[in-house]
Amino acid sequence: MKYLSTAGQSPPTDLLTALTNGIAPDGGLYLPEKFGQVPSTTLSKIKDLPFDQVARIISEYLLGDDLTSAELDELTHKSLNFSIPLCQYQQNVFGLELFHGPTLSFKDVGARFLAHLLDLLRKKNRKTLYILVATSGDTGSAVAQGFLDKEGIQTVILYPSEGVTPLQESQFATLGRNVHALKVSGTFDDCQNMVKSAFLDPELNRQIKLGSANSINIGRLLPQVFYYFHAYGQLPGNEPTLFSVPSGNFGNLTAGLIAKRLGLPVRGFSAATNINDTVPEYLITGHVRTRPSIRTISNAMDVGDPSNLARMEYLYNRDVSRIRKDIVGSVHSDEETRLCIREIYKSTGKILDPHSAVGYLGIESGLLEFGAGPSTFLMTAHPIKFRETVEQEIDSALEIPEMISSVLSAKRQVVSIGTDLSELRDFLIESKET
Repeated sequence: MKYLSTAGQSPPTDLLTALTNGIAPDGGLYLPEKFGQVPSTTLSKIKDLPFDQVARIISEYLLGDDLTSAELDELTHKSLNFSIPLCQYQQNVFGLELFHGPTLSFKDVGARFLAHLLDLLRKKNRKTLYILVATSGDTGSAVAQGFLDKEGIQTVILYPSEGVTPLQESQFATLGRNVHALKVSGTFDDCQNMVKSAFLDPELNRQIKLGSANSINIGRLLPQVFYYFHAYGQLPGNEPTLFSVPSGNFGNLTAGLIAKRLGLPVRGFSAATNINDTVPEYLITGHVRTRPSIRTISNAMDVGDPSNLARMEYLYNRDVSRIRKDIVGSVHSDEETRLCIREIYKSTGKILDPHSAVGYLGIESGLLEFGAGPSTFLMTAHPIKFRETVEQEIDSALEIPEMISSVLSAKRQVVSIGTDLSELRDFLIESKET
């Protein structure tokens, strides 16, 4: 399988190069050159299977050209050996719980898979690889845990000084060893731009081998396709479902579009955002207007310049009228999000984090656009990760999982830097020398 750049100015490349480069030389993002078609007989086989077994079956259609059957067995079993249950909220409305991995976030799926995949493919070349990651919260902890103690890999997490919760910071800034936490005096967009600039910096790339684990990396994106199939496998009946996807950088939704391209029965997608509504606005106007991100209680979605919009446009030949046939935007304020958390808890006893609540709210727009039928919203984080907000709305204390309590009291190991690339460059070169 070859991988192509969305910018169209770089030659096709192989999987390992696409994984380690993250961004193509022309600044575009990688996508597979072609997509297989999952037959209906295979869709019937995934009914009620555990997540890692579903991933193993679907991986044949995404990675079967690059990995052997034994390698796919090892990869999916080691990286995706946790549950992703589908829970019913009301008639024909379901929530897909993506937060049962080791850091209690959907990011565990992509980060663990990428870490194991790179480890598998790099066995013959152990030159030190520096993984750069910009995070607005959960990506940092998932990537840090996924790559912790991986031989020959140093992981550098960039995060905004005021854009993550104390719990999120504790999950990646207390690990040490081969994980480095850089607190940036700016926004998530600043962090993301520094990572992108680092990949395109000739001086830095002459001295250090860089890789990325953000959703810009194709290795983070592809495993997210698996849980869309897993959701379908747990739904009663065989009707196409609506997916409402809480969205910030839009990797999660892009994975859903790829699942549909592979043959998953989907009525449509609701791109559910907070007030950082670059993509919903684009769907209405046909024009992309990026802007500085605005802080909200669903902070992982505080993205004003979503990278994966480039992939979404590429999949539809940059024809917004075609995109509108599959996606509708749905924008929600903090006030709406808080009210949703309260009402769901009052009516069902279930607890949503702010991002999952935005996903739930997006169902209404999806039903209006794509008609009645099963609706599934993605639940991207455990409520404890947004403890202060959630406890305020449900007026009750949350039980702290053991895996969280162990890091809250640990010492943070943090380096503070500004938003200029030179500061990141200096840190990387100095860490290489030491």
